[in-house]
Amino acid sequence: MAREADLGRRGRSETTSVEVEPRRHFIAESIAELRKVEWPNQTQVVQGSVVVIAACVIVGVYLWLNDQLWKPVVEKLLLGQ
Repeated sequence: MAREADLGRRGRSETTSVEVEPRRHFIAESIAELRKVEWPNQTQVVQGSVVVIAACVIVGVYLWLNDQLWKPVVEKLLLGQ
């Protein structure tokens, strides 16, 4: 009875080879797929980083300007100041 309650709760030492084989297969396939990936070179990484940083700065400035523009409107209409 205790064995039925422990179903699916095996310790590390009780792992069977049937369970290990799919893991090894998955890892081997993952490594094979990673070898197929065309990784970016340093120039591409730098260019991509510059584009992302520039976009963040542009969006940040846009949001800040909108905040400054609408701040007096919100203070007068909603806060009554």
